Amino acid sequence: MAWRQLFLISCLSTVVLLSMLQEGTSASVGTRQVAGQEAQEGVKEIFMQESDALNFLKKRSKRSPRSRDEVNAENRQKLRADELRREYHEEQRNEFENFVEEQNDEQEERSREAVEQWRQWHYDGLYPSHLYNRHHI
Repeated sequence: MAWRQLFLISCLSTVVLLSMLQEGTSASVGTRQVAGQEAQEGVKEIFMQESDALNFLKKRSKRSPRSRDEVNAENRQKLRADELRREYHEEQRNEFENFVEEQNDEQEERSREAVEQWRQWHYDGLYPSHLYNRHHI
């Protein structure tokens, strides 16, 4: 029960303090209020009109149809994402094809060298070599 009383007293003292501060700002010197109003008018010129701001911030409901501009913007975003994805995959495919082509070239070179070495080792002085010129009876 004591903590409730403490809480109520602190809340009441806060309200009283805030109301006194509010009265103190309203009783300030008049020239400052005029200068403040002029500054606020200068700030208002920077921002858009209130009606434009309300229309800008107005949310459409989920079931309302989207405007043509929204649909076009969304389609442009999708097309751009698709184009970037396509370019990425095409680049990856080209890199992989180049890698595979290099691997195949290296393998063909190794096998050609091995065959050439085998032919040189087994060559018996005849041309074409004896092993390829056999006559099977």
